[in-house]
Amino acid sequence: MPVARDFLFGAWRAVPVLGLTQIIAWGTIYYTPVLMVPLITAERGFSFTLGMGGFSAGLLTASLLAPTVGGLIDRHGGHRVMPFGSLAGAVGLFALTHASHVVAYYATWMLLGAAMAASLYDPAFATLGRIFGGQARSPITALTLIGGFASTVSWPLTYLLLQHLGWKGTYLAYAALLALVAAPLHAFALPRTRAETGGGAGAAASTAGSTRPARGAVFLLVIAAFAAYAFVPSGLSAHLLAILRRAGIDPATVVFIGALFGPAQVGARLCELVFARNVHPLVVARFAVALLLTAFLLLALLGFSAPVAILFAVMFGVANGLSTIARGAVPLALFGAAGYGRIVGRIAAPSLIVIAIAPMVVAFMAERVSDAAALGATAGFAALSLACFLLVRR
Repeated sequence: MPVARDFLFGAWRAVPVLGLTQIIAWGTIYYTPVLMVPLITAERGFSFTLGMGGFSAGLLTASLLAPTVGGLIDRHGGHRVMPFGSLAGAVGLFALTHASHVVAYYATWMLLGAAMAASLYDPAFATLGRIFGGQARSPITALTLIGGFASTVSWPLTYLLLQHLGWKGTYLAYAALLALVAAPLHAFALPRTRAETGGGAGAAASTAGSTRPARGAVFLLVIAAFAAYAFVPSGLSAHLLAILRRAGIDPATVVFIGALFGPAQVGARLCELVFARNVHPLVVARFAVALLLTAFLLLALLGFSAPVAILFAVMFGVANGLSTIARGAVPLALFGAAGYGRIVGRIAAPSLIVIAIAPMVVAFMAERVSDAAALGATAGFAALSLACFLLVRR
């Protein structure tokens, strides 16, 4: 395990640097549309569907760029690639405050999609893979432990800023945060070191000692597993609180339930770091998705009471916390550290496409059929993910 000096002067410095910048990137770009888009559409005269379509366009752009970004990080390092992600995010948020025409609005979101491709978890995982090689699992877990606070910080802070600055002022403040804090940290504080990826001993051997090429049936199953799982947090994060309100749970309790998600993620990641760091990440992924399916089953059997909703939110948070670790650790364990950034990008691309369409699919199901049908469809994607993970052999 690292000592305190490693977090200041050694390779482990990457973890707190990326942890802080992950909170900034997720909190300013990814988590804000749920609060901002209704205000933007009301002022600009867009429909809500058109407004959220811009966010989806950004995610689709990110999916197209993810493999390229991962490859660039493999070759040049996160310290040279991720600053452009933060600066693109700053320019995009600034432009969003002026994009009054629908074409400009969508073009701005495409720029923000490029920013997400170069600043969220996948490029951060690629950066850690380049720095630590086959021993990157523990740094990845530690990073997700910090990044799990992004939604917990973002939503209350955004709500507070909206009361004082409005949506334009809030986005300008966030643009400054990306340009003046995140970009310099990426450029000047990330380590420049690169690990050897040809094999290792000790911890490296336990993680990446027996790997296979990133192609063929196993690679496709891993891609499908993470893409199917991606439907769940994307669809639920956009609609779960509204579904609970429609089920008759009072607004204050709904807000409390939503606030449980972040701490549950962080708690699960802490437990993984302490108790399960030597467990194969494929086992962690299977457990996480199985736990999520159990949560859906309890919700179906027991109904939408407040205690059941609280239990569901905690189980969902735990499952998502572990799945985020698995997203970085499973490719490393199965395919090794060589070319890890591009591998992560190739796995991320389909997931980002699913993330883009999931909110619209869940909204359509809830509006045209029922909330129960929307949750059932979401559970179906979780079941598909678990089936793919079970078919993968170490």
